[in-house]
Amino acid sequence: MKHKRTDFPPDFQFGVATSAYQIEGHAQGAAGTTHWDSFAATPGNVANAENGDIACDHYNRFEQDFDLIRDAGFDCYRFSTSWARVLPEGRGTINQQGLDFYDRLTDALLERGIKPCATLYHWELPSPLADLGGWRNRDIAEWFADFTEIVMGRIGDRMFSVAPINEPWCVSWLSHFEGHHAPGLRDIRATARAMHHVLLAHGRAIETMRGLGMSNLGAVFNLEWAEPADDSNEARIAAELYDGIYNRFFLGGVFDKSYPGNVLDGLEPHLPTNWQDDFDTIGTPVDWCGLNYYTRKLITRADAPWPGLKEVPGPLPKTQMGWEVDPAALSRFLIRTARDHTGDLPIYVTENGMASPERHHDTDRIGYLDQHLAEVRRALDQGVPIKGYFVWSLLDNYEWALGYEKRFGLVDVDFETLERTPKASYHALQAALARD
Repeated sequence: MKHKRTDFPPDFQFGVATSAYQIEGHAQGAAGTTHWDSFAATPGNVANAENGDIACDHYNRFEQDFDLIRDAGFDCYRFSTSWARVLPEGRGTINQQGLDFYDRLTDALLERGIKPCATLYHWELPSPLADLGGWRNRDIAEWFADFTEIVMGRIGDRMFSVAPINEPWCVSWLSHFEGHHAPGLRDIRATARAMHHVLLAHGRAIETMRGLGMSNLGAVFNLEWAEPADDSNEARIAAELYDGIYNRFFLGGVFDKSYPGNVLDGLEPHLPTNWQDDFDTIGTPVDWCGLNYYTRKLITRADAPWPGLKEVPGPLPKTQMGWEVDPAALSRFLIRTARDHTGDLPIYVTENGMASPERHHDTDRIGYLDQHLAEVRRALDQGVPIKGYFVWSLLDNYEWALGYEKRFGLVDVDFETLERTPKASYHALQAALARD
C-alpha cells in the first residue's frame, strides 16, 4: 500500500468492521428468530436460498478472529449486537447466553488491546416485533430503548464508542420501499413511517445511553454520491431528490432537526401524525458522525410515480457488486457533511471497502483502499475533523440478499470448512499499520 499509519494524525484510529447476523451464526446460543430468517426462508429473496444460521461461526470462533484483528495492527473493532440474541421475543425475557456472549466478546477484545466499537442494530429485527409492524410501529422506539438499556447496561462500561443503528436508509427505504431486504415490503406509507421511526429510535437510544452515563456516542449513515446522468434539468432535479432521500433526510433529521423539502413533497402525506414534534428526540446531541461510503450513482428521471428516479450505468470501474469505484466522492462527502451538518464534530469513515472475486491475491482491494485513504487524507488537509477509518470487512460473510458469493473480507472464509485465510489486502494493511 502507498499509505501508512504515519501519513495520518497520531490519534487517528484504524479499524475493521463486521455485523452480527453476517458472521455470528444466528441458529446458535438460544437466539430468537428474526425477520431476516423468514425473509431468507422465502423462495426468491436470497441467492441460493442461503441464510445466516452458521455464517462464519464467529459465535464459536471469535477469539481466533480477534487474533487476526490484533495481528493486523488495527486499533478498533466495530461490531454489532443482535437484538434477538439478547431478547428472543424482542421484549421481556432476557437470554443470558446472549448477554454472556457479548460480555466475553468485549473482554476478549480488551485483552488484545483492541477498542470495542459497538453498533446496537444492524438489520436483524426480532420476529415477534416484526409481527407487530416492526419499524412501521412507533412503539419500536421504546422497544429499542429498552434493548439498549439491557445490552449496554452489561457491556457499555467497556465500549470505546457506540452507535444505535447502522445505515438507516437500508433499514427503511431499501427494505420497505424497494423490498430488497427484510421485511421485503414495497409500500410508501410503510417506508415513510420506517424512515421516521428509525431516527426516533436512534434518538431514544442516545438518551438511554446518556442516562447510563455513557459517552462517545454517534450516528452512522450510509451515503451514495448522486450525479445527474446528463446535462438536462430533469436529471439534475432527479439527482437532487436521490441525494435528499438517500443522504440528506437522515443527516438532516439528526443534525438539523429537519427533513429536505423535496423529499417531503412525496413522503409527508405518509408520515405519522405530528411527526415534527419528534425532532428534539431525533436530534439528541451525539459526539461523532460516522459515514459509510462505497459508490456513486448516475440518476435521471423515470416515467413512474414519485420519486420517479432511475439509475443509469456509469463508465467507472466496477466492483464485484457492480458498484462504480469513485474515491473522490468520499472526500466530497466528508467536506460537505462537516460544512452542512456536523461542523467541528469528529467524523469517522465507519465503513469502506469492496467486494472482489479474488479469494487470496486481491490486489484490486489494495488499490481501492489506497485510493480512498488518499481522499481521507485530502479531506483532512482541508480541515475536516476525521478521527478514524474502518475497513469493511474483516471476513468474507453473509452478504444479505446476495448470500455468500460477494466477498468483502480482508480474510477469506471457506464456507465449507470455515477455515480463515488472510488475503493479500490483509497483509498489505498489516504492513501499513505497523508502528515504528
